[in-house]
Amino acid sequence: MHSLVLLLLLYTTGAWAFPVTLADTEEEDMEIVQKYLENYYILKNDGEQIERQRNRGPVTEKLKEMQKFFGLKVTGKWDAETLRIMKQPRCGVPDVASYQLTPGTSGWKHTHLTYRIENYTPDMPRADVDHAIEKAFELWSKVSPLTFTKVFQDPADIILSFVWGDHRDNSPFYGPDGDLAHAFGPGPGLGGDVHFDEEETWTNNFKNYNLYRVAAHELGHSLGLSHSTDIGALMYPTYIFSGNVQLSQDDINGIQALYGPSKNPNQPTGPQTPKPCDSKLTFDAITTIRGEIMFFKDRFYMRKSDYYPEVELNFISTFWPSLPSGLQAAYEVAHRDEIRFFKGNKYWAAQGQEMLYGYPKDIYRAFGFPITVKNIDAAVSDEETGKTYFFVADKYWRYDEYKQSMDRGYPKMIQDDFPGIGGKVDAVFNRKGFFYFFHGTRQYKFDPKTKRILSLQKSNSWFNC
Repeated sequence: MHSLVLLLLLYTTGAWAFPVTLADTEEEDMEIVQKYLENYYILKNDGEQIERQRNRGPVTEKLKEMQKFFGLKVTGKWDAETLRIMKQPRCGVPDVASYQLTPGTSGWKHTHLTYRIENYTPDMPRADVDHAIEKAFELWSKVSPLTFTKVFQDPADIILSFVWGDHRDNSPFYGPDGDLAHAFGPGPGLGGDVHFDEEETWTNNFKNYNLYRVAAHELGHSLGLSHSTDIGALMYPTYIFSGNVQLSQDDINGIQALYGPSKNPNQPTGPQTPKPCDSKLTFDAITTIRGEIMFFKDRFYMRKSDYYPEVELNFISTFWPSLPSGLQAAYEVAHRDEIRFFKGNKYWAAQGQEMLYGYPKDIYRAFGFPITVKNIDAAVSDEETGKTYFFVADKYWRYDEYKQSMDRGYPKMIQDDFPGIGGKVDAVFNRKGFFYFFHGTRQYKFDPKTKRILSLQKSNSWFNC
């Protein structure tokens, strides 16, 4: 099923794409499943081959637990999507029965904590390591009453070190691109300590793996937090780096439940991950892409396909790392196999997952908008006519994709040619000749030939809620 989705959307062998065919053998897949469930879901290894347990008993139950945690379809069987998650680089702390918490405690008993960097990775200058670690601590101190001071000798509450393989804490590393790091919860001895796998390549940029991003996550464990099921949370177990390391509201709620609110008079807040079945859900932009529909909200996309019933929620940066969050409009030019994304007076173009060279460009020179247009609210292209409609406040422009010029006589009022749609459009897309307009939590199915609204539904009606 996933391969059909991929063939329609993204032709890539990147880490974030769905595999068209499983390159691994069945035996290799079983080893991956067994190791993953043992490491992160406390599956006991009784020496019995996993294929003999495949459709019964503890393996099925642990697979269901894992699938539920990651928001996958809960079947108790491993499929392409389950294996895709299992193969992603991640934190080494288990997702259940977290070993890092000292029994009877959930946080540090004092709020002024000290830390020491025991050694340094050769991958980065020492000053860059110091800066990454300092920023990671600051992320948590800004939203809580905690303070952190760097010391250069023991005692220190939290010790950070770069280690190899079996480093004598009963949690060995097994080489690159697996467990990136792990940390222990508050307490004496190993309590609070963070271990980074030196077999990884550590960076201060987009390349794998960004030390600031990983350190910020691990320090959440050092302070007493477990993994979150919220994909937008810093405490989500798999490595996702979109260029902007920040705490979500879920992370903030977690740390403040342990230590209380920040002493800042203006209480900090973080972004919330959209929930597809939230009745108040609105969208920033929507477009079709090779037969599928992509809904954009803040840092995220929600992907809907006729070939797969589940709605996929993930970061925009997993497909298009150079796109900004908070897109304002997007549309597909089907005959060019091109998607265009808009924010402010700039736009970007992509074919599938590949960003096209030379972008962003400004909307004035490319499309002929007057300088008074500061941003596009929504855009949609009609494949039959080659015309693209741009909606700005209560007006719209029409652009000819073949002539690559704006049609004369525009802008016009939206209400004149799209009666009943209202004064402003949040998002719009074209499917099978009909335009679907979105305004707040409402969605209008519109026939551009008869200029009539055919139905009115909730914005998230596409998600089978």
